[in-house]
Amino acid sequence: MSKELIVIGGGAAGIFCAVNAARVNQGMRVTLLEKTGKLLSKVKVSGGGRCNVTHACFDIAEMSKKYPRGGNFVKKAFHQFFTTDTIQWFEDRGVKLKAEPDGRMFPVTDSSQTIIDCLMKEVNKYGVEVRMMSEVRSLNTAGEKFTLELSNLRQITSDFVCIACGGYPKSSMFDWLRILGHTIEEPVPSLFTFNLPAGQAGMPDHPITKLMGISIQKARVKIIGTKLEEEGPLLITHWGLSGPAILRLSAWGAKELKEKEYKFSILVNWLPEFTELTLRNQFQQLRFQLASQRMSNKNPFGLPQRLWEFLLEQSYIHKETRWADLPVKEQNKLIKNLSACEFTIKGKTTFKEEFVTAGGIKLLEVDANTMMSKKVENLFFAGEIVDVDGITGGFNFQHAWTSGFIAAKNIAGI
Repeated sequence: MSKELIVIGGGAAGIFCAVNAARVNQGMRVTLLEKTGKLLSKVKVSGGGRCNVTHACFDIAEMSKKYPRGGNFVKKAFHQFFTTDTIQWFEDRGVKLKAEPDGRMFPVTDSSQTIIDCLMKEVNKYGVEVRMMSEVRSLNTAGEKFTLELSNLRQITSDFVCIACGGYPKSSMFDWLRILGHTIEEPVPSLFTFNLPAGQAGMPDHPITKLMGISIQKARVKIIGTKLEEEGPLLITHWGLSGPAILRLSAWGAKELKEKEYKFSILVNWLPEFTELTLRNQFQQLRFQLASQRMSNKNPFGLPQRLWEFLLEQSYIHKETRWADLPVKEQNKLIKNLSACEFTIKGKTTFKEEFVTAGGIKLLEVDANTMMSKKVENLFFAGEIVDVDGITGGFNFQHAWTSGFIAAKNIAGI
């Protein structure tokens, strides 16, 4: 009798596990269960519809530092299937990837559909059976086989199960896995943007949200009262602040910021190449060099013009003021606003498709070399269901491919 594998979850990790298991062991029956009516929905919308497949980092130790939770776990796993393997896997199937200057890697077509078509071609090629609208209600291990009860009350059995259903936002949603003896790290949101409430202390009706759409290529953001600090692109939105610098902070601070109930203050240095002290020295030179010029007309730091005008306004500097006539009090205020502009944050917004949940199956209970449960034999995990999450930039997908492949290889080889 041929062995059977059931994969729970039709996302990147689940499908990668299913197609690789079916390819490596072509005598194995592989069935994939997806609770919704869509497969690879995150792949579809990732990277603005381009699919950020992985990151052009080829050093395992360096790559593993991009995971706020699970860095040591992925470091072991990456020795079996790493960035280079992902690139080769897709290239062997006719999908070339390209790296952008920031390291993110996309298909050369700039379309996530290319990745979806490639994976679905493998599904069909190796005869993976896909069942949509099939939510698993319970998983039991009576005897040598697993028994799965689906939402339509139908029961199916299998020799192996790989759980790749993604992260759950609520702890209670993990109960069907707790029953199997697994411990759950409490789920908390990761990769979210920061909301600015209307009207902040000391800055009534802070108008920065009127600058929505403005992007700053490099800013440094620090969360006051913590060690959390990130540098990178920053985007002003109609509700607050976003962009890679903010998203990375939200990932590293996922647990701490939840404890603060998403109420905290940040300092933004719009000119991270300067400190407050070096900027003060720079101002002495600027006042001399640009003496007769209007400050609003002459933006010497290369900031977006609307942001420069906004910072002048917030420093009570009239747009007709010349550099030579800048009063000391207003100069100090401007230096502060440029190098340590304070914002009060109240709440978060899910960042489109990049939403990730930190938390999940406790990593001590999963073997990083096989992705098999240490509690239940022949039960495997892949992707976000375990307590691994990366910052934005292709790191979560790389973990999905890696864990899915390792699980497949070990199931198919048994």
